[in-house]
Amino acid sequence: MQNFNDLFMDEFSKEDEELIQNMPGPILILGVSGFIGARLFSVLNKRRPDVFGASNNTFDNWRIRLLKKKFKDSTMHFIKTDVSHRDSLKKIFLEIKPLTILNLSAYGAYQREEDSALIHQVNYLGVLNILSLAKEFSVKAFVNTGSSSEYGLNCSAPKESAEPIPNSDYSVAKLAASYLIIYYGKMQNIPCNHLRLYSVYGPWEDSERLIPKIIQKGLVGEFPPLAEAEISRDFLYVDDCIRGIIFSATSGCTKYPGEVYNLGSEVKTTLKDIVDIISQKLKIFSEPSFATFPNRKWDTKNWYSDSQKIWDHLGWKYSVTFEKGLDKFIAWQRSFSVLEDEYIIVKQKKISAIVACYKDNQAIPYMYQKLKSVFQMLKIDYEIIFVNDCSPYNDEDVIRQISASDDRVIGITHTRNFGSQSAFLSGMTYAMDSDAVVLLDGDLQDPPEIIAGFYQKWIEGNDVVYGVRVKRDAPFLMQISYKLFYRVFRSLSDIIIPVDAGDFSLIDAKVVKQMLRLKERDFFLRGIRAWVGFKQIGFPYVRPERMFGVSTNNFLKNIWWAKKAIFSYSIKPLEYIQRLGMILFLLGIVMITFYFYMFLFSPVKAPRGITTIIILLIMLGGIQMLSISVLGDYIGKILEEAKGRPRYIVKHIFKNGVNK
Repeated sequence: MQNFNDLFMDEFSKEDEELIQNMPGPILILGVSGFIGARLFSVLNKRRPDVFGASNNTFDNWRIRLLKKKFKDSTMHFIKTDVSHRDSLKKIFLEIKPLTILNLSAYGAYQREEDSALIHQVNYLGVLNILSLAKEFSVKAFVNTGSSSEYGLNCSAPKESAEPIPNSDYSVAKLAASYLIIYYGKMQNIPCNHLRLYSVYGPWEDSERLIPKIIQKGLVGEFPPLAEAEISRDFLYVDDCIRGIIFSATSGCTKYPGEVYNLGSEVKTTLKDIVDIISQKLKIFSEPSFATFPNRKWDTKNWYSDSQKIWDHLGWKYSVTFEKGLDKFIAWQRSFSVLEDEYIIVKQKKISAIVACYKDNQAIPYMYQKLKSVFQMLKIDYEIIFVNDCSPYNDEDVIRQISASDDRVIGITHTRNFGSQSAFLSGMTYAMDSDAVVLLDGDLQDPPEIIAGFYQKWIEGNDVVYGVRVKRDAPFLMQISYKLFYRVFRSLSDIIIPVDAGDFSLIDAKVVKQMLRLKERDFFLRGIRAWVGFKQIGFPYVRPERMFGVSTNNFLKNIWWAKKAIFSYSIKPLEYIQRLGMILFLLGIVMITFYFYMFLFSPVKAPRGITTIIILLIMLGGIQMLSISVLGDYIGKILEEAKGRPRYIVKHIFKNGVNK
């Protein structure tokens, strides 16, 4: 199919072709599922067979699907890894023994990628891991891609030696990685370069980014909402970027180890310039709406490069003007649009299953197999996070064994038993790059098969889908007690709490984000989930008995849960105490009046003796003690919040069977 092959078209000179053949092989591209990484794999794999791609992202995303379809013989050349996990990387080095490493891995370049810890893990620790392995395995060339964001506010044609003024976690992490390259290249003699890329655009770019978004809207005669007209960039066509990477790998790393190079066109292009050019090319007559889209925190009005150094050292200069690059990109976008529905080229949903484990060592393998089957049936990306809440049994050993054989399984172990609510919170914090989370108890009383129903309700537009226990396999008295609790809890709560709904639920990422913003120590998930709002719906299911062992809950533990729920989400007990006090006060006035009347007008019939006094004292004393205990519970919660202790402490996190 001609349109399909058009997606892989590129134009490189004879000299460029020779350089590609001269690159030491095998070649390993890290971050192959991204925009530049996928394009680079396509360019190199068309010209030589020893190219491998690795990424932490699912290999069923649209870029990888298209690459696998095009390069059927190279299907096994795609490897899943995590650059921030050294042992995972080392397995690849041992297997393919790469001589050229091209690192396109990045996290934080998009506004939605805001987990600061993950930004530094991927962009700094990842580079440190690669450098240490490059030294151990005698790699011939390592090209690390940085970003012009490293300059931060000092972004007007800065030379590589200019003082950076970082303005985001991403710029700090990338800048720190550049210093790693300088140190390892110049002091440790590792053949490596760091390329500070400016605004790369072109085929395979994400549809949410600026240029493809404007082109897509432009093809139907419209413009998307735009930021301020004077916001500028230095745009570099993707194939020119790839040429720069090739130049660096073939000569820069060996001749100038540890050097940092700017890679840009040295041309300042404003948002207004882009709109004017695309309006002419696509014959758009509608007026653009500037300043209707909020500027991002790193947007500036004078962002362009000084790329003289790479010209002086390596002879690289951009060759595709912005207008010519737009022509190529528009033609590619037309072909892509024809194939988009045919190949279902959409961003695949990712769900993290978070399983709270305590004395569940026997059930965990069954839980894993059931979750795996459900997610594979749904054909979605997934990960399974088992949170071992310091179980006295061998829960951790079982989880570690499973994770050693499946890199989609992550284990988290707490330093002590913090409770299931903290276990879920711990897993939710780790799963920040997923589209949704599913929360389950590790005892299999939350049937994984129900997730398919949750997923369907989520796809229909619901932000939270919670399980409603229409029936539970439990003693009759226990069933009545639970139903009574939920209804009492709902009547007392200051917000609407769904009845018969436990922690078992699917929660969209945007809801998780808001839940994690809440800083209260005594975290009661079912209440928090209802409190944050969003579009929520229940899904009925039958809750079975535990497959193994007996429940860790008992009557006193259930009373504790009831108190935790009520005192966390209701002040009505305090109101009831106040009302009771008022009633007793009025009752006292009535009784005083009665006694006084009887004493004056019927002294013979007036109540006498200590019995009456004792009864009154016992009754009032009991009421006072009960009231004080209720007040004590509220004061206790205030004390816990005031201490500000962490809600859980992680002992270690492990993946692939080893600690991260």
